[in-house]
Amino acid sequence: MATEVLMPKLGLTMTEGTIEEWKFKEGDTVKKGDILFSVATDKLTNDVEAEEDGTLLKILLPEGETAPCKSVIAWIGAAGEAVPDAAGAAAPAAPAAAPAAAAPAAAPAPAAAPAAAGQKTVIVVGGGPGGYVAAIRAAQLGAKVTLVEREHIGGTCLNIGCIPTKCLLHSAELVSEIKEQGADIGVKVSGVEVDFPQVIAHKNAISKQLTQGVAGLLKQNKVARVDGEASFTGPKTLSVKKSDGSVEEMTADAIIVATGSVNSQPPIPGLKENPNCIDSTGALSLEKLPKSMVVIGGGVIGLELACAYAAFGTKITVVEALDHMLPMLDGDLTAIGVKHMKKMGMEFNLECPVQAVEASPVGAKVVCKNKAGETVSFEAEKVLVAIGRKANTASLNLEAAGLANDRGRIIVNDKMETSVPGVYAIGDCVFGKAQLAHTASAMGEVAAENIMGIPAVYDEKTNPTCVYMEPEAASVGLTEEQCKAKGIDYKVGKFPLVANGKSLIINGGEGLVKIIADAKYEEVLGMHIIGPRATDLIAEGALALRLEATVDELISTIHSHPTVSESVRECALNVQKRAIHIKN
Repeated sequence: MATEVLMPKLGLTMTEGTIEEWKFKEGDTVKKGDILFSVATDKLTNDVEAEEDGTLLKILLPEGETAPCKSVIAWIGAAGEAVPDAAGAAAPAAPAAAPAAAAPAAAPAPAAAPAAAGQKTVIVVGGGPGGYVAAIRAAQLGAKVTLVEREHIGGTCLNIGCIPTKCLLHSAELVSEIKEQGADIGVKVSGVEVDFPQVIAHKNAISKQLTQGVAGLLKQNKVARVDGEASFTGPKTLSVKKSDGSVEEMTADAIIVATGSVNSQPPIPGLKENPNCIDSTGALSLEKLPKSMVVIGGGVIGLELACAYAAFGTKITVVEALDHMLPMLDGDLTAIGVKHMKKMGMEFNLECPVQAVEASPVGAKVVCKNKAGETVSFEAEKVLVAIGRKANTASLNLEAAGLANDRGRIIVNDKMETSVPGVYAIGDCVFGKAQLAHTASAMGEVAAENIMGIPAVYDEKTNPTCVYMEPEAASVGLTEEQCKAKGIDYKVGKFPLVANGKSLIINGGEGLVKIIADAKYEEVLGMHIIGPRATDLIAEGALALRLEATVDELISTIHSHPTVSESVRECALNVQKRAIHIKN
């Protein structure tokens, strides 16, 4: 039976598409995975591939014509097979029909072409937020760039990290708002339930849209892509095992290593053997919502996912070997965050290292030793292991290149240069730097610019940390604890968000803005925020540090009303004990 080819919906806001080019003509044989046509939207041109083998029986929408998403634009089937009357061409398909013959495909990279005379050649290993940014920036500056990626464009961030996690958290936030605030603000909704498979489907759709967008950007910037796994055979030579099994030897004027990180797996007895023990990747692809979950680790990854699942209704128990959580945050922020998470029903067990994982009729039993030295255990359907990440360099053969490293983490300077001239490293695979997507992107631009002769350095001081728990938290610069440890003479300003109108509207005013300033000149040394929009507001703090701004400069900058950002100015005023909307 002939199958419909539908105009794909490539994004949440896409309503129609224009056929830019058909890659086959009527009567041609197509195979699953062949690029069938390219479709133009108001933002990008995307290639769409066939989902099954067959003959292109009929094209209903000519090149240059536009049709709504989900409308029938062609038919694929057996040679000579009759197709329905074309009167329905470009009409919206029945809601129950699924697009069986076409699906969005990542835009293929242009074939590698020889570099022009005098043109610098660059190979980027890894296509995550560091690698693809480095590749695009180097191409913008005139380099001939090849990007090698063994899995998915977008790396951990777009596929199994930042973006998917935030999708879950956004769904969870909506559930929490309806359940916790709905009635109070006049929105009464009965029977609120979580359609978990749809939560996962939405997450997958967003990731797919973004990865396709990145693939399109690489294509537009003429970055050649090679699907395969690279390893060093010398200081500036690589052996790339391609996805088709062939091997290609590659060399370039400069190489950027951007291979990211992978989940760390602690040597806990019984952990690997239990199928109910998952890492963050597994937590983003569960088929059904677990009733209970033990989270091993009180860091960013564990607590973000814990907040999402707690909002969905999962009973969360956190076990942490240290005596505190979120050590990268200012203590005031951590205290507020933990208090809120306890209100969500989450249970915390500090100074409680895991001894073993055992089988359980429920799913798994986590055996710990508490701070009193007693053996305690916690049972749950799933156990999320979130103790951190390690550099993804095991297959790179760093020794062949002579790259200095610390247990696989490549050592670099602030220009992202390694110990080998012409070889750079960025992102999660480097030693001693924050493992964050925006860190990798910033490093990628620095590496590309230095390769192309533009002096650039990575500025750790202005690099913010964001935690997308409930409520959000963000930090940049020195914490109060760090100032004390360094013996810095400092001042502190605090502004509770309960005194901020917009925050009061959004979440009842839960949260705080805190500014650390030098005691003598009142230069901003750190900014720390927990509450609504915290991860968006922290950019003001990063800019203040970058410009070596003083508290007076924050105060003299007018902040619009009503916004959460007003609280930043009020906090700056409180450094000088003259805030308007609180008692100083």
